Amino acid sequence: MADPSTYRPAPGAIPTSPGVYKFRDAHGRVIYVGKAKNLRQRLTSYFQDLAGLHPRTATMVTTAASVEWTVVGTEVEALQLEYSWIKEFDPRFNVKYRDDKSYPELAVTLNEEFPRVQVMRGAHKKGVRYFGPYGHAWAIRETVDLLLRVFPVRTCSNGVFKRAQQVGRPCLLGYIGKCAAPCVGKVTADEHRELAEDFCDFMAGRTGNYLRRLETEMQEAAEEMEYEKAARLRDDIGALTRAMEKNAIVFTDATDADLLAVAEDELEAAVQIFHVRGGRVRGQRGWVTDKVEDVDTAGLVEHALQQLYGGAGESVPREVLVPALPEPVAPIRDWLSSLRGSQVDLRIPQRGDKKDLMATVQRNAQQALALHKTKRASDLTTRSRALQEIADALELDSVPLRIECFDISHLQGEDVVASMVVFEDGLARKSEYRRFQIKGFAGQDDVRSMHEVIGRRFRRYLQEREQTGEWAVPEADDAEDAAQTEDAAQTEDGPRTEDGRPRRFAYPPQLLVVDGGQPQVAAAKRALDELGIDDVALCGLAKRLEEVWLPGEDDPVVLPRASEGLYLLQRVRDEAHRFAITYQRAKRSKRLTAGELDSVPGLGETRRRALLKHFGSLKRLRAATVDELCAVPGIGRRTAETVAAALSSRTPAAPAVNTATGEIIEDGADEVAEPVAATPAAAPAAPQNAPTQETP
Repeated sequence: MADPSTYRPAPGAIPTSPGVYKFRDAHGRVIYVGKAKNLRQRLTSYFQDLAGLHPRTATMVTTAASVEWTVVGTEVEALQLEYSWIKEFDPRFNVKYRDDKSYPELAVTLNEEFPRVQVMRGAHKKGVRYFGPYGHAWAIRETVDLLLRVFPVRTCSNGVFKRAQQVGRPCLLGYIGKCAAPCVGKVTADEHRELAEDFCDFMAGRTGNYLRRLETEMQEAAEEMEYEKAARLRDDIGALTRAMEKNAIVFTDATDADLLAVAEDELEAAVQIFHVRGGRVRGQRGWVTDKVEDVDTAGLVEHALQQLYGGAGESVPREVLVPALPEPVAPIRDWLSSLRGSQVDLRIPQRGDKKDLMATVQRNAQQALALHKTKRASDLTTRSRALQEIADALELDSVPLRIECFDISHLQGEDVVASMVVFEDGLARKSEYRRFQIKGFAGQDDVRSMHEVIGRRFRRYLQEREQTGEWAVPEADDAEDAAQTEDAAQTEDGPRTEDGRPRRFAYPPQLLVVDGGQPQVAAAKRALDELGIDDVALCGLAKRLEEVWLPGEDDPVVLPRASEGLYLLQRVRDEAHRFAITYQRAKRSKRLTAGELDSVPGLGETRRRALLKHFGSLKRLRAATVDELCAVPGIGRRTAETVAAALSSRTPAAPAVNTATGEIIEDGADEVAEPVAATPAAAPAAPQNAPTQETP
C-alpha cells in the first residue's frame, strides 16, 4: 500500500487549466482516468487525509504510485480525451459498463453495390445503416418479412448472390416476389438502391407520406378498374401497417429521443436505454457495472452517455432524457451537439408522456439490476463458493447451509412488523418465511423490536426442542415476557400443528443475519444470551457501506466488493426487507380501509373488497345511491340497502392529517388491502417523493 504523500506533485506544479489526469500503479499500469475543469483543484482533493476520502477513492490513491496529467483547451476536449483513454487503458478503478446481452440490430449495407438487409451484432461499420437494437433477432426477421412485400430488397448472403449470378436463376424469394432479384438483372443497381433507401426511410419513421402515396395509387387503380393492382396495393398497405404496429406508439408526434434510467445500490448499477424514433419505441438496451469509483447518479449518467455515443455509429437524437444531469452539464450538451451536428436537448423530463415513459425505463433498470444480482444464485458452484467465503470471513466452523435474516419495518412508528426469511444452500426457502407483529411495546424502536423478534423466534425453537426432550425452555422472567411469548404463538404465520403451534421453528440456523449495524447485532446477541443459545453464529449487514458486523467487535468485516459471499448476504438482506415491507403495507392498507364496512351485517370479505375496488374509497361509497351499489357485481338490492343504511347512520370520522407535511389523508385511501399469501409477491416500488417514509 503506497503513501499518497510520496508521489504528491509539488505545490504550484499542477496547472489550473482543464485537462485529463491518469493515476498509475507501481508497475506503470493506468488504474484511473479522470477529467477536470481545474486540474489543480481536482487533484489536490485526492491528497487530503485518507479518513476524509470515500473508501473506494482511498483504495485507489493508496494503490497508485504516480499521477500525470494532460492539459486541453476546453471541457469538451477533456471529455473526449477521457473517454479515449478509458477505452485504451481499461483502468480498474473507472466505471465501465458492460452489455448485459448482445443486442441484435437491423442493418442495411448501403456501402455495397446491391444493399442487403440483415441482422447484425457487435460494433457498427462505416456505411451501414442501423436500426434498433431489438430484444430478439426473431423480432427483426418478422418485421423484415412483412416489409419485403413492399420493399423487395435482397437479404441473401454474398455467396448465394454470386451463385445466382453465375447460374442466371434467382433464389426462392425472387420467385415469390420478396426480392427484386438484382442478381439476374430484373432491376438495375440504381433501382435496387432506391428500394433500399425507401426501406430505410420507412424504418426511420417517415411512414405517413409513403402510406398516403400507396393509398392514392390504390384508389386510382380502383377507379381505372385495375382491381388486381388495387388489391395488391391494399395488401401492401396492410403489411406496412402490421409492421408499424410491432413498435409501441408512445408519443403522438414524431419524437426522436433516447431515454436513459439508472438503478443502483452501493456496489453495482444498471442502465436501461429506450430508443424512440418517430414517436415509437424502436429498441432497448441495457448495461451493468461495478461502482469501483466514488460516483453518484449524475456521474453514472455521464459515463453512460460517453459509452453510448462515444463509440462508432450510434446516432444522437434531438432529445436525450436522463434521471440526473451531469455537473457541469454544458460540456456534455456541447459534445452531444457536435456529434449530431445540431442542438441536442439534454434534460430531465418533468411531466407528461415523457415522464411516464421514463418511469417505465426506470422499472426496467431496477428489474435488470435485480436479475443481474440473482443470476449467480442459480449456479451450484457459485452458491458453494459464496457460502464458503462467508464461512471464511466470519471464521465459522462450517459453511452456513441454513441462513435466517430478520428485518424490522414500520411507518413512523405505526404498524411495526418484522420478517424472517430463510435461505438453504444459498436458495430462498419461501415456505419457511415468517412474519411478526411487534406487540411488546408501542412506538418506534428498531433495536428493541429486533430484541423482541429474535427472542420470540428462538423461544419457539426451544419449545420445539422441549417437545422432544432435548432442551428445557427457560421460564419467562415476568408476566410481560410470558404474555409476549403467548402473543408470538398467535402472530407468526404459516402452517400449524394440531395443537396450534407453528411448524418448522425447530430447525436452528447456522447463521443469523440482522439488517443493521452494531446496535441491532447487540440486541440480537442479548436475546440469544438470555435464552442460553450459544451455537448460532450472528452477524449484521449495514446498508450504508455493506459492512458485516459481528457481536462485540468495534470494527466491521469488509468483504471484497466482488465477493460472491457479499452478494449472497445482500440478497438475503434485500429479501428480508422486501418481505417486511410487503407485510407492513398490507397491514397499513387493511387498517385504512377497515372499519365501517366490517360491521355491516351479511357483508363478507369478498363483497367488501368488491365495493372498495368499485368505488375506490369509503368517501365515494358513502355518497353512492342504492342503485349505484346494486351495479357492483355480487351486491343485491337488499344488501345494497343494508350497506347504504349502515353508512348513512354513522358520522364520518375527522380526516387524518400527516403531521410531517400537513397533508390531509382521506379515509379509505385508493389502495385496497389485498389478502396476504404465505409466499407474497414482490413488493410494489415505493413512490418517489412520498410524504412519509417506511423504515426498514
